[in-house]
Amino acid sequence: MNINKGKLIGIGVGPGDPELLTVKAVKTLESVPIICSPKSSRDKPSVALSIVQGILDGRGDEYETIEPLFPMIEDKKALKSYWNGAAQLITQKLDEGLDVSFITLGDPSIYSTFSYVAQIIGNQGYSVEMIPGITSFTGCAASAGITLGEKDEIILVVPKVDERLEELLKHADTAVVMKTSRHSLMLEDLVRNDPRDKTVVSVQNCGMDDEEVFEGFAKKGKYLSTTIVKFNDNGGDE
Repeated sequence: MNINKGKLIGIGVGPGDPELLTVKAVKTLESVPIICSPKSSRDKPSVALSIVQGILDGRGDEYETIEPLFPMIEDKKALKSYWNGAAQLITQKLDEGLDVSFITLGDPSIYSTFSYVAQIIGNQGYSVEMIPGITSFTGCAASAGITLGEKDEIILVVPKVDERLEELLKHADTAVVMKTSRHSLMLEDLVRNDPRDKTVVSVQNCGMDDEEVFEGFAKKGKYLSTTIVKFNDNGGDE
């Protein structure tokens, strides 16, 4: 590995509250020369960037930002082209000997687009590091005042609602389901069919100014919606 090359650093910025950034993340953001902040749309600001903007503002013009486009689409071939494009932008900076911090909501190791770009760049021989962040679902649990797991309880975490969930729920003591506003009715049916007593709480825009925590399922169309279902294992016994 060429020691003159820069390093790619994936930084988890947490679910939304800037105060939930780790000390290591803050120190890195205060010194790294390049910030990579992907956007889902050219017309929408980066949520991850808004979380760390206060730190960056204190640096004046001592850093540069690159904002590759990562649209929310299902076409894998098209997505790969966007990932490759982002990797190319990043490696141009790495080749100049500059470190690049790729900021991502939550944690870079959990359902983050960073993993795809990191794999491309790592396969090219560049150094890659990850700085963990507070995950969205632990942030949601804290906001809702819910303990996710105790003793030997099984915690199920899924990125969305689909046909696999029905079987998986049977083995979970606590289920954390992300992006629930898209398929709320399907989730509601699956949970209702489980004979156990349960508590259902949803959190939207966790850690942000418009955060909402409420009992029941997330039926509003907010993308950052997570539903936590805690089951009581009475098996439907009377």
